[in-house]
Amino acid sequence: MSLTKPMLGLAVGGLLGLLDGLSGFFEPSLAPVMGSVITFSLLKGLVAGVVTGYVSQRVHSMLLGILAGIGIAAALSLLVVLQAGMALFLDIMIPGLLLGAIVGFATQRFGRTGVSAAAARQAPDFERSIFERNANDT
Repeated sequence: MSLTKPMLGLAVGGLLGLLDGLSGFFEPSLAPVMGSVITFSLLKGLVAGVVTGYVSQRVHSMLLGILAGIGIAAALSLLVVLQAGMALFLDIMIPGLLLGAIVGFATQRFGRTGVSAAAARQAPDFERSIFERNANDT
């Protein structure tokens, strides 16, 4: 089973975002707000994954895919930092940057470039016309 780059980014980003949110259980001071920590970490991972996947479809360089993932996840993490406060800067930014790097790598390495629906519909007609031409030539 091979997934398109945005779908792979969604899956990997969601999983890593969930793990990032669940890691908040190691910080006792976050106990009253664990629901929102998990929710926003998951949302950050999903959004970063999909956007990184779309960027990875356009660029075909491992380095650019990883840098795009890092940049997108850093921007989303910065939004969370601005809301949560600068005291948690490293606690939010480091996992966000790792998430972006891993999603960028995974989408470039394992994702497949999607084929548009119009191209997929045209392919069988094109193949049939080749076979018809070959049959008529003989």
